[in-house]
Amino acid sequence: MNLNASRPLLLIGLTGGIGSGKTTVANRFGALGVPLIDTDLIAHQLTGPGGPAMPAIGAEFGPSVIAADGRLDRDAMRALAFGDPGARKRLEAILHPMIRVETDRQVSAAASSPYAIVVIPLLVESKGPKRFDRIVVVDCPVDTQIERVMKRNGLPRAQVEAILAVQATRAQRLAAADDVVDNGGEPGALQAQVEALHRRYLAFVKDGALLQNPPRERDSQT
Repeated sequence: MNLNASRPLLLIGLTGGIGSGKTTVANRFGALGVPLIDTDLIAHQLTGPGGPAMPAIGAEFGPSVIAADGRLDRDAMRALAFGDPGARKRLEAILHPMIRVETDRQVSAAASSPYAIVVIPLLVESKGPKRFDRIVVVDCPVDTQIERVMKRNGLPRAQVEAILAVQATRAQRLAAADDVVDNGGEPGALQAQVEALHRRYLAFVKDGALLQNPPRERDSQT
């Protein structure tokens, strides 16, 4: 992703493990008027019925991963990818360049906003240079992640644990964080945390702090 193009002064990368509540936290920022660029949502749009990624995916993997309505059969693709790491890499080779292009477009569209948030589920896990001003990690205990995903997706515990095994550990995500949102407790506790971060980010922009302290180079890539 070319984040040196037209963009808000402050660009935030938001991430967290599966079941951590990234979408919930992102939507709280969105309710405050913050532009959200959700790479997972972009991926769903690319792989929906008639999505621009579907011809290449069909050519690469065949009809077994295509649902009746023409969308990506995510369950079939998940089973294939976890059984064959090479399959996951081939899928990423198709999707990631397309996600980057659309992410850049949406970041540029938000250039007039004080700050914007890019939601990247596997921000810590991925490799390559990326330039974010700050990284927010949505955090909760691993057992809470497992319980949420089992309930939400109807997956057995062993499958959820297999998904977690290929993601960054909780400690690795926290080590990469500039800011942490604790989503391991009551849902009502989220709003105060999000509003506090919102005020902080607006203050960064207002005070021009980033002009004096340029963003760090990050080792991560969509």
